[in-house]
Amino acid sequence: MLLGILRETRFPPDRRVPFTPGQLKELEKKFPGLECFIQPSDIRAFSDEEYREYGITVREDLSVCDVLMGIKEVSVETLIPGKTYLFFSHTGKKQPHNRNLLKAIVSRHITLVDYEYLADTDGLRLVHFGRWAGIVGAYNGLRAWGERYGLFLLKPAHQCHDKQEMVKELPKVKLPAIKILVSGGGRVAKGAMEMLQHLQLQEVEPDDFLIRDFGAAVICRIDPWHYVKRADGSDFELNHFFSYPDLYESTFKPFTRVTDFLIAGHYWNPRSPVFMAPSDIRDPEFRIRVVADISCDVPGSIPSTIRAASIAEPFYGYDPLQEREISPFDPRGITVMAVDNLPAELPRDASEDFGRMLIDRIMSSLACDDMHGIIGKATIVRNGKLTDHFGYLADYIGT
Repeated sequence: MLLGILRETRFPPDRRVPFTPGQLKELEKKFPGLECFIQPSDIRAFSDEEYREYGITVREDLSVCDVLMGIKEVSVETLIPGKTYLFFSHTGKKQPHNRNLLKAIVSRHITLVDYEYLADTDGLRLVHFGRWAGIVGAYNGLRAWGERYGLFLLKPAHQCHDKQEMVKELPKVKLPAIKILVSGGGRVAKGAMEMLQHLQLQEVEPDDFLIRDFGAAVICRIDPWHYVKRADGSDFELNHFFSYPDLYESTFKPFTRVTDFLIAGHYWNPRSPVFMAPSDIRDPEFRIRVVADISCDVPGSIPSTIRAASIAEPFYGYDPLQEREISPFDPRGITVMAVDNLPAELPRDASEDFGRMLIDRIMSSLACDDMHGIIGKATIVRNGKLTDHFGYLADYIGT
């Protein structure tokens, strides 16, 4: 098999890669007969020369390759007919902006495997960037707090070489006696907690967080059963909540009265109750002043998240009275950090982690025998035809 690594063509540019130089060399040793190529790129986190140092061929034309792998959506004009592609296509939820991409994949008889749907037999995702979204999102939230109150300035994550350099910035953080709340129990929330642990703040339980003053900055993480309940009064069941989120109602409001800094790392289903309504933010007892919305659902569970921000300009302000955007640190409003591609700020670390997951969990199925159907179940289009599992996309592409 000839494997080609694509140059990222999405705008704004993404510097991540599916595999680091060393990982591509590891793949060639692990799978005899596999040969790897990579397109040249002047934005990639790993330079062309780094790949050449590992003996990887850098070439513009990847038409000789059987399988082509990237990270984000591939530009339509670069799609090569008849090839197998792996990337995050963002088409499975009928995203309007990628409709033409999927139509082109079908018309060019391409096979598309989407990383988002690579899962084990229990349905758990096998490759993801969630941890890095949490790490960078929490760091950006701290940046926002420091700038809003003029307490400290942190170097932007995307200007750091890697996580290690970013962590070296954290001794600058000096926080008053505030309450920091992290929502969620998945990879994103755990990544946020991983970053916050460097501050060596006390972590407290939700019940205490709601009623006690601690005299110093503290952190609390909440799971779904802390912020929703069954509307019919029945006991909370996590799997039931995931399956029937419309049968639940929010219990988050008490947290809005004691939280100063919210880091939203929860998964949100559009059928789930929102965490708060715009009217809640206008409540005189509403206390949250900075929201780091890592989940970045627009519109979603956090009404102050009215748009996705960018890596270059990650902050904006939200005026609760006018329900509109204002300057990021206007004291009348809430400071919002809402970037939807946070892992791209630490591309070397995130790529290393992602490539390791691909090698350990996916590549045997791709290069040898897909005995558990891992590749098959993540295949949206096969040779230009929607697979049965993704047949619901037919009306999306007009077939």
